[in-house]
Amino acid sequence: MQFGRYYEEFEVGAVYKHWPGKTVTEYDDHLFCLITMNHHPLHLDLNYAEKTTQFKRNVVVGNYVYSLLLGMSVADVSGKAIANLEVESLRHVAPVFHGDTIYGESTVLDKVESKSKDDRGIVTVETRGHNQDGTLVCIYRRKVMVPKRAYGEARGGEQPGRPEPVAPKPKS
Repeated sequence: MQFGRYYEEFEVGAVYKHWPGKTVTEYDDHLFCLITMNHHPLHLDLNYAEKTTQFKRNVVVGNYVYSLLLGMSVADVSGKAIANLEVESLRHVAPVFHGDTIYGESTVLDKVESKSKDDRGIVTVETRGHNQDGTLVCIYRRKVMVPKRAYGEARGGEQPGRPEPVAPKPKS
């Protein structure tokens, strides 16, 4: 399975449909909220959500949705990245609820060779997340510094750092 791409492999206009999707559970949402210390009752308190919000149920915290989409895109976009440089924009377009399944896809918007180092380039992508009904829930743009093929090959190729298996020594 391919994990990321070298600079030469990106084509402006290419669309990568990230697979598989992820069904967001109440546990996922609550754990993310607690790990990040976001204790807003909209995400954690069903009674509060039912009685005081327009949706009458908990809304999944937006940063989890963004993080989920970012993770989904790694195998297609940034698996070989030298650095994630910038998130240019991030919009939460529609709410996500417990039980929704999120699917992501990224479009390559631009690619520019590095001006300071000839072994890498900067790729700009837009990632969109949709729920199981096809409703757009999140969209963001980011810039990723990715290596050229020669950079990767000089550092171990497709699976750098992976050790070769050693045969067991015979017992004496």
